[in-house]
Amino acid sequence: MRIKGVVLVLVGAASFGFTPIFVKKGFEYGYSLGQINIVQMLIAFLLLWSVTLFKRKKVTSKSKLDILKILATGTTVGLTSIFYYGALQYLTASLAIILLFQFVWIGMIYERIFNGTKPNKMNFISLLITLLGVFFASNIIGGEIVDISSTGLVLGLLSGVSYAGFIFFSGQVANEKPPLFKSTWMVTGSFFLVCIVFFQDISSIYSVDTRLWLIAGGVALVGAVIPSLFFAGGAPLISGRLANVLSSVELPVAIISAMVILSEPVTLTQWFGVLLIVVAIFLNELQSSNT
Repeated sequence: MRIKGVVLVLVGAASFGFTPIFVKKGFEYGYSLGQINIVQMLIAFLLLWSVTLFKRKKVTSKSKLDILKILATGTTVGLTSIFYYGALQYLTASLAIILLFQFVWIGMIYERIFNGTKPNKMNFISLLITLLGVFFASNIIGGEIVDISSTGLVLGLLSGVSYAGFIFFSGQVANEKPPLFKSTWMVTGSFFLVCIVFFQDISSIYSVDTRLWLIAGGVALVGAVIPSLFFAGGAPLISGRLANVLSSVELPVAIISAMVILSEPVTLTQWFGVLLIVVAIFLNELQSSNT
């Protein structure tokens, strides 16, 4: 069961790493943050509900509280999309993903608040290595920090907060429910959220705009459907910290795809920073495994 959980979380995390490709292309064609988010979540909503109903899975629960908790957890998916995609409007894909990856140490805060798990010495060492990795990965040495948008930085960090919440609560809420059940209701919660936040953009979405639907469809698949479905199935089978470690695969996947497809330059210094972040994640999990 543990191996199954590892594989599911790895696939979910790697899938999310391709999200910037579609989002950046959407912005290049002039689509707004609201348009991309709404159509993305609508497609994910329709896909998951279609699969659920086709398989005739039970979509209700004796406990209405379970559904409310899953819906609430789903809002973290929507918030991550809003903040992360918003950051991509101002930052390179490689820097935006690095800021998203602050979920590594933010996840410790969630565990402290909700599980009462106190950070120890190794946790703080891991945090320092992570921050050092961010220093190198953001290419401050190369002087790029001067050109970095403060709005982009804030949105990127907020995406880390919401993503940490998604990973944490995915492994805490209604674990006895089937993954498809959880994912369907999670995306439903996310869809409701983005419709409320971007209500003014709904009228600008047209069914005949094929390009928007294709781009948003790609975002929906790699950014909502696959991650939520695979995390819902894998996270309950492993520890929260191990889920954080496995999610690190998203970082190199996103940066490599940005280099190859978006032609974003990434220096050796930045790769060294990425390596430090991944090492910090593994140190954190190694320590937790020994306690």
